[in-house]
Amino acid sequence: MKIGIALSGGGARGFAHLGVLKALEEMNVKVDSLAGTSAGSIVGAFYAHGYKPEEILNIISGTGILQSVRPAWSWTGFLSLDGFREVLKKYLPENSFESLKLPLTIAATEIRLGKIVYFSKGELITPIIASSSIPAVFNPVTFEGNVYIDGGIMDNLPVRPLIGKCDFIIGVHTNPVGQKFDIKNAKEVTMRSLLMAINVNSTASKVNCNVVIEPPALGSYSPLDVSKAKEIFDIGYQYTKTNFTAQDFQLE
Repeated sequence: MKIGIALSGGGARGFAHLGVLKALEEMNVKVDSLAGTSAGSIVGAFYAHGYKPEEILNIISGTGILQSVRPAWSWTGFLSLDGFREVLKKYLPENSFESLKLPLTIAATEIRLGKIVYFSKGELITPIIASSSIPAVFNPVTFEGNVYIDGGIMDNLPVRPLIGKCDFIIGVHTNPVGQKFDIKNAKEVTMRSLLMAINVNSTASKVNCNVVIEPPALGSYSPLDVSKAKEIFDIGYQYTKTNFTAQDFQLE
């Protein structure tokens, strides 16, 4: 039986993906294929490369990811992910889908055409950057003649690329909308508005999953809470260990 896992976007909440993957490994659940959007594309790429969940946590939280994000000063966005590109090059030096140990698909939104695009071959790092480019926060990414923004805008839980290729699909969704929200600044309002909007397209994707893992405690964290990486990792781990067993990931 082939098991596929779809990893949603969610900004810093994506650290929960790593906790979920660690819990699945301890249950001897073997993942055969991955698909990811935004934060899920980053986690998916590192995991498909062969890094262990706790290694990825240390790499991402220890490289000063916020320091790698540089001001862009352009009308298209507030920040550039060029610095993060350098971080990715260091840890994914082969820079190709073909070099990965597990098949990976990355979702990004082509903003001019208004459609979702799935990358699964060729250059790896630019699709990761494209998939992670939150509109109005980061610059769009031009790649092979097209212009891309965050994949979550149209497919935040990319199950579609796994259908027909996997017998069992696990969806890990890290974007529950918390019921309480304090309006602190325009950035927080923008992030929450995007969060609510992309949850609409995730609902349809969940229907095509055999199991959905969605830790509700993540609702109290902002997608910008990078400093709370270990807390968020632990939430994903503990929720999966508490609410699932190895039998939940087997076809009846």
